[in-house]
Amino acid sequence: METVSENRCFGGVQGVYSHASEACGCDMTFGLYLPPDVTTAKVPVLWYLSGLTCTHENAMTKAAAQGFAAEAGMALVFPDTSPRGDDVADDEAYDLGKGAGFYVNATQDPWAPHFQMWDYVSTELPDLIGREFAVDLDRQAITGHSMGGHGALTLAMAHPGRFASVSAFAPICHPSGSDWGQKQLSAYLGNNEEAWARHDASLQMQAVGFDGPVLVDQGGSDQFLDLLKPETLSHAMAARRQDGVFRVQKGYDHSYFFVATFIPDHIAFHAEALGL
Repeated sequence: METVSENRCFGGVQGVYSHASEACGCDMTFGLYLPPDVTTAKVPVLWYLSGLTCTHENAMTKAAAQGFAAEAGMALVFPDTSPRGDDVADDEAYDLGKGAGFYVNATQDPWAPHFQMWDYVSTELPDLIGREFAVDLDRQAITGHSMGGHGALTLAMAHPGRFASVSAFAPICHPSGSDWGQKQLSAYLGNNEEAWARHDASLQMQAVGFDGPVLVDQGGSDQFLDLLKPETLSHAMAARRQDGVFRVQKGYDHSYFFVATFIPDHIAFHAEALGL
């Protein structure tokens, strides 16, 4: 692991680090914010998964989360959204290839050699951070925006007992039934609809739910509502009587202005679930 940068931030340190990823077969970069409390004890971790076209940097610089994390005493992890490098497959479209890993393990060429983001985010990166930094992996929570909200919800439901809580900002709720999903899932996973279902938050909410509290915020003026299909997740949560809250925020769109507005609520929500 190499240190790219470290900056003092709200009494803690905002770092950027790179490492050779076995899962993705390339160098990967991630952001990690460590609060002041890390000097006295291991701190719990909140994962933030970003959306289409993003890198580790977008939420790190735009979500305005570090100050609230410092007050709560939690670390923030900002993974990248896809593998990177000259030999990594890509597509001319913004919603496939680099920046659009969809947090799945690709089984189809040309994506399979590098696009193993599920294993990277769920196994390799936590193991690395647990070895290298004073974080408590027995206390984790997860959130994300858009494609990252899809990833946060599906990862949380697939790993019972790992995350104390899960939240999402304008998640892609039903990718197997949306143009933001059918294209990517077929490219990465082929026509295996059973594999698609494991990466569909609405279907997984119907099938297994989450063993903790859920918070979802959706902008009422989001320009991508027809692609996100928030009603499918809301209905699934209600039908399952999931412990959670689904909020539509009037007038807000899909941007990081929306995320930054409600990130204090989400960090407070996770802090309570983590016992902070």
